[in-house]
Amino acid sequence: MQMKIKVALAQFNIQFADPDKNQQRVAELTSIAAKAGADVIVFPEMWNIGYALNQLDRLADDGGRTTTKLFYRLARQYQISIVGGSVAVKEGGHFYNRTLIVDPLGQVVGKYDKGHLFRLMNEHRYLTAGNQENYFRLAGVPSASFICYDLRFPEWIRTVARHGSAVLYFPAEWPAVRIPQWTTMLKARAIENQAFVVAVNRVGDDPDNHYNGHSLAIDPLGNVIADAGENDGITYAELDLTQLATVRGAIPVFVDRRPDLYK
Repeated sequence: MQMKIKVALAQFNIQFADPDKNQQRVAELTSIAAKAGADVIVFPEMWNIGYALNQLDRLADDGGRTTTKLFYRLARQYQISIVGGSVAVKEGGHFYNRTLIVDPLGQVVGKYDKGHLFRLMNEHRYLTAGNQENYFRLAGVPSASFICYDLRFPEWIRTVARHGSAVLYFPAEWPAVRIPQWTTMLKARAIENQAFVVAVNRVGDDPDNHYNGHSLAIDPLGNVIADAGENDGITYAELDLTQLATVRGAIPVFVDRRPDLYK
């Protein structure tokens, strides 16, 4: 396992219902991150079309094939790992909010369909919820990923994190009005799971919401080590994984857990 990894938080203004422009932007940002020496790049939630849920039949990526091909090409060209935010996918007569995780060989090493659908943005009316964990190794590091609203369900995060995840990834489209909650909960998830948290939000506007970014990287003690602010572009964070042994050794919460009490 690498002891230090450089992560690129790719926060950008998603173009509503315009997958071609968004794919171009993802390619541009991947090139920039690779030239800066990033090991991993992370994108926001639903970056291919934004929350154009009423246009899913026309715009959703059929089987995720377009996104998979794009990530395959970018990962191999730039030798970078990709936490693919999430994209709208249609498959088997259903629509999903799906994350793809791709290694530098272009191989899909993780896939996750959003488990908790957000009623306030009508996801439950259009999307099908996933029910599988997404635990994987990326850049040699045991990791897990979730999507946006999942952040509000610590029991789901812990279910996956207890496998030994060193980094928890959270792509999101989190509106500006709720950013104080975003920051607080991300810190809590880092502290309670003694893991690094990398959370990537978007900026800009869609027909219903304003987004002001504040993508964050947080260490296992809850300290913010990178904040993208409201900028459109990449913010970098170096994760020093040697910190994990110190934190987990001092307060061994995973050893001291009492699952018998939680039933």
